[in-house]
Amino acid sequence: MTDLLRAAGAVVWRGVETRPEVAVIHRPAYNDWTFPKGKLKTGEHVIAAALREVREETGMTIVLGRALPPVHYINRGRLKRVDYWTGQTVADDGFTPNEEVDELRWLPPAQARALLTYEWDAGLLRALTVAPLETVPLVLIRHGSAGHRSDWDGDDAQRPLDTDGESQAATLATALPAYRPELLISSPSARCVQTLTPYGAEIKTEPLLSEESQDPHKTPALVRDIAVPAAVCSHGKVLPGLIHTLSGKDVHLRKGAFAVLHRAGDHVVSVERYAS
Repeated sequence: MTDLLRAAGAVVWRGVETRPEVAVIHRPAYNDWTFPKGKLKTGEHVIAAALREVREETGMTIVLGRALPPVHYINRGRLKRVDYWTGQTVADDGFTPNEEVDELRWLPPAQARALLTYEWDAGLLRALTVAPLETVPLVLIRHGSAGHRSDWDGDDAQRPLDTDGESQAATLATALPAYRPELLISSPSARCVQTLTPYGAEIKTEPLLSEESQDPHKTPALVRDIAVPAAVCSHGKVLPGLIHTLSGKDVHLRKGAFAVLHRAGDHVVSVERYAS
């Protein structure tokens, strides 16, 4: 639907998982209490927009947890979709009242529910508590567009990203900060390494993630044993089986797309798929 308005935000929480507080903001122009959110800029990834809007409206930097159900409503005759995630604070520059947001309150969920203006925000609060809040993200990425294998004369492992792939890699670099990966691992293929490069962190290459050297037992075990937030880039012939083994879900990724597996201990509590 070309006329769809897109926005993004987060239910920001702090404290301990069993007794969280959530951030609720007041917007004087609407005289409402709601969660931080805002419209996507042209060409902006929805995840990057959520980070930016939370930072602009609250002064906080967050790491995203699992996705919450999107909200749809009619805005001035047009359908609007707002994508939300759980968001845990990792830095706070301090809230500064302004024309858009003049008050911020940290409240337990029950008190927040009583204050919120919209019923759909209450639904987000209910979704907040149905699965663990403290999760470890695993971002599994299919490399960006790299032309056609048949058009490349050299070693296929050296086939680089094309112009579209470079654009996908740049967009991916704006979304990855949402998960703060401490470890970046890639197939040795140039197109996989180049997909992660714009993020600007050290990349470890692993042959078990390549098309030629993948192993149906060793490759999933390698990834399953990663205990920190991580981003892993591999191939279309590797990732579906890997994701299914880790989560039981059948997820197929287009070039440049990625899946986010949120893990609590050994359990995958949610699987999300995004384009770059």
